[in-house]
Amino acid sequence: MGKYTVVVLEYLPVDMQLEKGLLKEVDADLVLCHDNYNEDTIIEYVKNADAIVTDAIPITKRILEAAKKCKVLVQAGIGVDNIDIKTATKRGIKIANAPHASTDDVADHTMALALSLQRKINLLDNRVKNGEWKQLMWGFEISMPIYRLKGRIFGLFGLGNIGRNVAKRALGFGCKVISYDPYVSKEAMRNYGVEPVDFSTLLTKSDYISIHAPATESTFHIFNKKTISKMKKTAFLINTARGTIIDSEALYTSLKLGTIAGAGIDVWEKEPPEQNEPLFKLDNIICTPHIAGISEDYVIDIRKETFNQVVSVLKGSDPDNWINRREMKG
Repeated sequence: MGKYTVVVLEYLPVDMQLEKGLLKEVDADLVLCHDNYNEDTIIEYVKNADAIVTDAIPITKRILEAAKKCKVLVQAGIGVDNIDIKTATKRGIKIANAPHASTDDVADHTMALALSLQRKINLLDNRVKNGEWKQLMWGFEISMPIYRLKGRIFGLFGLGNIGRNVAKRALGFGCKVISYDPYVSKEAMRNYGVEPVDFSTLLTKSDYISIHAPATESTFHIFNKKTISKMKKTAFLINTARGTIIDSEALYTSLKLGTIAGAGIDVWEKEPPEQNEPLFKLDNIICTPHIAGISEDYVIDIRKETFNQVVSVLKGSDPDNWINRREMKG
């Protein structure tokens, strides 16, 4: 029996030897939640937890109040909107996340969606497989218009770690990059080769708008019927951040009517989406299953980043990515 207990509520299909090796430093046992992820079951698991690791499971007030020994809760990823941070702070639980492991992967996925949309890859792939080669070769109107990426205006809604990495890639393709982010200074943006703009300018000037912001009250449905209507008819909207930032009904209408050219969506308002999701029926959208941050490299990096923070707290230090630092420090 170890000195500490670390409960993992969700875990990758791996042998966890890496995690167990890291936890040896603090003499901690690893407990995996194998059951259905309902609140009552989770409460039973966390009662004796000194540390908790989770991903997408909602961490409610009841769960946090039951975790009486818990010192730290680490989100194995970026977004912490599934955690009741206010209750955690009251209980003295440090909340941390692992924002760096997937940065390059999400940026790569963003550019993959941008390129696929611009070059009509999904549309052409389906048509070729349906035997329409000749129609495509001689009937360019099926796939046109196609613009080259060089010289396009790549707009970023948010210029955090991922947004900055997307900017590097877009600049490498010869795009002009602009961004709206009220939390990043104009000077810092310019240092990254990015032109700072207001939200209205981002909407009206961008050939692509790629979303890299957290899910908050201020970002909820910020891309809606009114704002999407301000975008260029030839523009593409890409979301690898959080599904609630886009009003999916407004997006469907815009794509259906052709008021924007297309969209690449990796995150959804409801996950998983319904089987009959209207967006799935459209040709001008590419859909992926919240997988932008995944790669073989990510699987190793996320495990290290997550459990190094657990070990740090159990050793008496602070986590590197301490989310509620300000609230707990007072």
